[in-house]
Amino acid sequence: MNIKIVYATKTKNSKKIAERIGEKLKIEPKIIEKQPVMEDVDLLFIVGGIYAGKCHPDILEFASELEKGQIKKVALITSCLSNNTKQDKVRELLEEKDVEIIDEFVCKGNFLFFGYGHPKEEEINASTEFAKKIVEGITDFIY
Repeated sequence: MNIKIVYATKTKNSKKIAERIGEKLKIEPKIIEKQPVMEDVDLLFIVGGIYAGKCHPDILEFASELEKGQIKKVALITSCLSNNTKQDKVRELLEEKDVEIIDEFVCKGNFLFFGYGHPKEEEINASTEFAKKIVEGITDFIY
């Protein structure tokens, strides 16, 4: 199974989350701005933040440039100050390309001094458990 992790970040929160997930799954996360190669990906984790209610522009560009058939399934992992805003625009772009969005995990993030200290260790751990369960669920289904 070809599993990849990509992320974009302004505050380094998404990088921290992506790296922790990568450690758990033994996959090296790739930063989107370096344009990672996406070929025949069975499961892609997209890790990013919401800034002033909007998705990170690099993630939007990445999603819009994907071609149909490159990615089969996606799980979104989002950090945001409100702790409940989702990557709706990314979801919309992926659905247009017939990519199945499995689920989305949202944890509290921070920006400047708002939400200071988030994501906390337990929130990062919860995101890694989310990723692990997604992988286990997919591999159980395939095998």
